[in-house]
Amino acid sequence: MVVRDYHRPSSLDEALRLLARAGVTTVLVGGGTTLAARGEQGPVEIVDLQGLDFDGIELENGRVRIGAMVRLQAIVDHASVPPMVRDLAKREAASTFRNVATVGGTLAAGDYESVLLAGFLAHRGVVGVAHASGSVELPLPDLLADRGRLDGGIITNLTMESEGSLAYAATGRTPADRPIVAAVLAGIGSATRVALTGVAATPVMIEPSTIADLEPPGDFRGSSRYRKELARVLTERLMSSQTA
Repeated sequence: MVVRDYHRPSSLDEALRLLARAGVTTVLVGGGTTLAARGEQGPVEIVDLQGLDFDGIELENGRVRIGAMVRLQAIVDHASVPPMVRDLAKREAASTFRNVATVGGTLAAGDYESVLLAGFLAHRGVVGVAHASGSVELPLPDLLADRGRLDGGIITNLTMESEGSLAYAATGRTPADRPIVAAVLAGIGSATRVALTGVAATPVMIEPSTIADLEPPGDFRGSSRYRKELARVLTERLMSSQTA
């Protein structure tokens, strides 16, 4: 990546103006942990969002609101965040990365192996995105399914349900490795939902009965067939544990 210029806006309006310039390839930076992995061709200009007031975690009407610039370690440490989501944030990355990586960057990256994104999905996450034309709130599944919704926009926050229980199961090559497939089962009221990682281009929320329809991408850690079988076994294991 060839960086032609660097900007650190002090307001959202300024950041959106920088993003809207014609003929300029702009790369947004939160914590910067995924910057080197970006694949832009040609010179780019960096817009660093760390000067914006997108911090803070608070309860609002039964939902937890998390600013886009909140570091993952702050989720681990904050008592208002549901316990399983705090645990998933700890599993997401080593402490050195958790103290740098942001919630907004995690949402924008949409990593298909992100157990934290699976937790946000299970807790009915909704993402605030600001555009020059105004702000919108997008259900997290919609944002992950259509990355174009972020074009010209900046993630400002995430809200999710503060109540409910989650259960987690995963299989990896080693206990310390990122899971090949992970399943998060959410029980909120009478509803039960399952979020999976490692079976699609991003973490997905599914009905257990539709696992047979999955077509996971295979790699050196597991074929498509193996990943689908893991998804089935892990989901059944969690559902059995909830009814036991």
